[in-house]
Amino acid sequence: MRKNIIYYGIAALAVLSLAACDKFLDKNPDNRTEVDTAEKAISLVGAAYSTTGYTCVTELMSDNFDDYSIQYTKTSRFRDEVWNWKDVSESNNESPENIWGNFYLAIANANQAIEAMDEMGLGDNTALIEAYGEALICRAYAHFMLVNIFSMQYNEKTSSTDLGVPYITEPEKSFRPEYQRGTVAEVYEKIEADLEKGLTMVGDSHLKVPKYHFNRAASYAFATRFYLYYGKYEKAIAAANQCLGTAPETVLRDYDVYGTMPSTANLRAQRYVSSEDAANLLLMTAYSQQYALWLNYTTQTRYNHGAYLATTEDIKAKQIYGAWVNSTDHPFLGKDAPHTFSGSFDRVMFYRVPYLFQYTDPVAGTGYSRSIYPAFTTDECLLNRAEAKILLNDFDGAAADLNLFVHNFTICQTDFTPADIQKFYNGVNYATWDSGTVKKEFHPAFDIGENGGVKECMLQYVVNLRRMENMGFGLRWFDIKRYGITIYRRYMNTAGLPDHTTDVMMAGDPRLAVQIPQKVRDAGLEPNPRNN
Repeated sequence: MRKNIIYYGIAALAVLSLAACDKFLDKNPDNRTEVDTAEKAISLVGAAYSTTGYTCVTELMSDNFDDYSIQYTKTSRFRDEVWNWKDVSESNNESPENIWGNFYLAIANANQAIEAMDEMGLGDNTALIEAYGEALICRAYAHFMLVNIFSMQYNEKTSSTDLGVPYITEPEKSFRPEYQRGTVAEVYEKIEADLEKGLTMVGDSHLKVPKYHFNRAASYAFATRFYLYYGKYEKAIAAANQCLGTAPETVLRDYDVYGTMPSTANLRAQRYVSSEDAANLLLMTAYSQQYALWLNYTTQTRYNHGAYLATTEDIKAKQIYGAWVNSTDHPFLGKDAPHTFSGSFDRVMFYRVPYLFQYTDPVAGTGYSRSIYPAFTTDECLLNRAEAKILLNDFDGAAADLNLFVHNFTICQTDFTPADIQKFYNGVNYATWDSGTVKKEFHPAFDIGENGGVKECMLQYVVNLRRMENMGFGLRWFDIKRYGITIYRRYMNTAGLPDHTTDVMMAGDPRLAVQIPQKVRDAGLEPNPRNN
């Protein structure tokens, strides 16, 4: 059997097409690894996960933040470019350049592991078979994130021509390989092939720390999200059933525990991403300063999820099940109440995004800011199943899932019918730039029925719940893309109210696809189009 030599980093550099001396290829780097045993191949699959978080970019681009620069000024050029939907020129641990490079490095490691296992043969080795499935799902997931960040959203109308991302299925054999972006539709077809094969093989017995790998439940949660985005709703529901089991109420987040915890930001955030919570299916670590946007730190004060947003659009707003604060019309409190800060900044948040620090020199006190985020949870999977049911016109089945979510998320135990949900949302105006509500106009490429119909109203509900469930972790951006939600770049006055806007993003705006890195464009890969 030929030995596989892995040059860590070369795969990612080749994807980025960075210049280097040809003689370098004639030398064996000291940090090479020979993948010649099952144990080494399985270990290499553990490197098929990106260590760059996408959450800061996608969260900051969404409608979860307003500009408070009239009062608060701490920011960075990177955050300014991201919030203003500019093609990012800054490079840091969370930049599009590193998102691109590290997801492709994860893909390269997955491909090397797959090739090694192909050559040694899987036989009846359960650990190898499961690791092979994990590698396929890692490859599918990395391409899924790349295409959803750097391309337009999938839809049947335009995805056969929309630019995709290079789908790489083999280890790179040359220093300057040439790639084509293909189309979004082609990328989705290849993701589906990898995912479906991986699901027949993936398991948990070979995993020492299952919550940091694509275990079986996390794999099916990924399949649920993928098929929902792909418009294959029956498959999304079937995958969710595999993930959630027959008693989903037993695997949802344990919100009751938060009522017993002290109101300490980082302590509660670390509990939220704990591997002990059954809701967390796949946890990922990343070099990140996302905490600066979602904890009580003053290192970034210009862009905030402020009191106006919270009380009009999401976590403190009047919902069908009540409000997050005591009031005369809806005397109700949620289980995990949001935390409000004012003075040095205007911010309302759940404590979910932890701040960790990795010391490279403990004596000098230098190192890297890191965080942990749940890539997949049972709660999101439940909401995704509810959405798939709505889109298949199973309104009663969807209502049952939505009620289960709300009963767990809040102290409200009322069962709301589709008619109840329709009545509530028909009593709410659509949000405008200066008048926020929990209801935003949808302009998707798929059918949602007429405005005010039960289907559209129930979709309003599930998208609204998912906005709160995923707050802090960047997934709101993908709902904005899928549903064609119009969002604004809004500046707040000294009273914390909307003052004016400087930009608007509507369905079909080419900036919904983050621009691919400059180094990749310089190497000849076709850039995303822009209006100007």
